[in-house]
Amino acid sequence: MPQGELAQVLRLIAPATRSADLIVGPDSFDDAAALRRDGKVQLFTTDFFPPVLDDPGSYGAVAAANSLSDIYAMGGEATAVLNIAGFPQDWGPEILEPIFEAAAKKVMESGAIWVGGHTMRAVEPFFGFAAFGEVAEDQLVTNRDARPGDLLYLSKPLGSGSITTGVKQGKTRDKDMRAAAAGMAQLNRTAAAAMRAAGVRAGTDITGFGLFGHAGNIARGSDATILLRAVALPLYAGAAELAAKGIYSGGVERGKQSLGGLVEIAPGIPAWLSDLCYDSETSGGILACVPEAAQQRFLDAFPDDHKPVLVGEVEAGPARVVLR
Repeated sequence: MPQGELAQVLRLIAPATRSADLIVGPDSFDDAAALRRDGKVQLFTTDFFPPVLDDPGSYGAVAAANSLSDIYAMGGEATAVLNIAGFPQDWGPEILEPIFEAAAKKVMESGAIWVGGHTMRAVEPFFGFAAFGEVAEDQLVTNRDARPGDLLYLSKPLGSGSITTGVKQGKTRDKDMRAAAAGMAQLNRTAAAAMRAAGVRAGTDITGFGLFGHAGNIARGSDATILLRAVALPLYAGAAELAAKGIYSGGVERGKQSLGGLVEIAPGIPAWLSDLCYDSETSGGILACVPEAAQQRFLDAFPDDHKPVLVGEVEAGPARVVLR
């Protein structure tokens, strides 16, 4: 749902969100709600979607990782999940069992407990979780605290929207699909630990609103300019080729309409690349605003074979996202 339309609806629920204990609510478009309780901050979020990959096991793993990601984007650790699922009548055990088995493995990897859920019959399948977590209040990561001079690190490649849409159209190479599926199924738990170690206070995960949309939430929340370096943006193998052919998910036009003049694209940037930055991502990486003095602590928290990529910096100035 476009952010502009969503903002209009959210105004109607504002009276129900008023509480001195609600640190982060729906108005800021953060990744999860944050509620102060007994000296800790409790985190609440939910996410579910239809299949983005043909393989049932991959779908279950990616859906679980995607749902947990919003907890990690706030700097937290996941504590529990509730499943939310709907499946067509003709989906039998040969499809359902791999979905649930792969999702369970991912939940166990996160350290959370699968405490229950709700399933139903549905014409269009969907699968995901409501996820719950915790974080110390002085380690909470939001859209609101990016500061000029912070370095922008991205923990996963971009282009999952092009890859998964290409799968549906029969245009994504099998090896590219497998590589992207592995990336999407990877938990953002290490990135959350890295943000806590480095004292990061601003960040987000890159999912449905795309790179520009989520970076724009930080720009507006922090009243700062988010400068992205086009040559530095990491892409999944095959994503550039598909994007150059105009293969994206449905997020490009929605992003352009909802972001309006917030995004500034430098002359010479290929249209396919800027469109890819508008496009929706599935279970994308963490975009962390890392204080320069804490850069090494942040990087040291990642294994050598999975270091995040420096993609830009935060600058003083009006709230905007610049791709240069």
